[in-house]
Amino acid sequence: MNVDVLVGPDLAADLDLVRELAEAEFAGLGVDGAVREAPDLAAALEGTTGAVVALPGPTAPARRLMTEPGRHAPRTVWLDLTATGPRPVAAGSEHHQGREIWGVTWAVRRAVHRLRHPARRIAYGPDEEQWGELRLPAGTGPAPVAVLLHGGFWRSVWGADLMDAMAIDLAGRGFAAWNLEYRRPDRHGWAATTADVAAGLAFAGAADARVDPSRLVLFGHSAGGQLAVRAAADAPGAVSVVVSQAGVLDLTEGQRRGIGTGAVAGALRGDEAALAAADPLLRLPLGVPVVVVQGRADGLDLVDMSRRYGRAALAAGDRVVRLEVAADHFDVIDPRTPAWTATMDAVSEILT
Repeated sequence: MNVDVLVGPDLAADLDLVRELAEAEFAGLGVDGAVREAPDLAAALEGTTGAVVALPGPTAPARRLMTEPGRHAPRTVWLDLTATGPRPVAAGSEHHQGREIWGVTWAVRRAVHRLRHPARRIAYGPDEEQWGELRLPAGTGPAPVAVLLHGGFWRSVWGADLMDAMAIDLAGRGFAAWNLEYRRPDRHGWAATTADVAAGLAFAGAADARVDPSRLVLFGHSAGGQLAVRAAADAPGAVSVVVSQAGVLDLTEGQRRGIGTGAVAGALRGDEAALAAADPLLRLPLGVPVVVVQGRADGLDLVDMSRRYGRAALAAGDRVVRLEVAADHFDVIDPRTPAWTATMDAVSEILT
């Protein structure tokens, strides 16, 4: 596979840094790729044949290209370092904004994953953010389902693409991987987020006839870890195993400490009843086996929360596997890491 990273005119970004980030991903993903300046971005786009990451920059002609159809559109991820809000793009293409220069890393990953391992996108509601991507394993028999809830401190700049590599790996392990997008509270309110996770979880069993909802593993990373624990608590019997990966597992204390630059307060907006219902520590016992995965090189508040939650869940009578591993915040969702191997070993042991 070939990847073109195209840097549009007048973009305020160091080209060498863009190249360093992109080339690290080319090597890690095993693809050929190039980073090049594109003064005429329209012509550069039409000359591509593989996956594309386009950084349009601030000029109006380049930015208009995001909404214009073309043969490149289904292969293009737009990394918009200029916009601060949602922007429509041409059908088939994708728009990332608010991720800063590090967004190059994730845009290259998304561009490769969605072409190399295509998923079937299925809407579970009418809003443009109410969808999941389904990847099925080989074979015809009913498969256990893995539901994936991404993190991002409940903010809309991050999305389900964070869990692409996990979803691909899980499908290779025999799971039907249901990677869920949901409305975030910064744009839609906390109630919408909660409702979407519940609806998406319930929909997982109906997504395809080859899915076996009686064997459902619910994965949640970071803020998604909190959402996963809360969803399992709200739906007794629906989930076989919950996996919290660097989860925010104590909302009350997280709000007091202002983690994520005030992420808890920003998501819940002072709603104490919503906090009580959403706080994983306040929903114990969960009544479901839980795997608590935490990297030692992560933020110390998350390490603290995972340790305290694991002890409290065990004391409440839940079956708990706590994995504190040599990993950072994102290693725990990277299938290339020992952290992921340990996580899946724990899940397999519980399911057998």
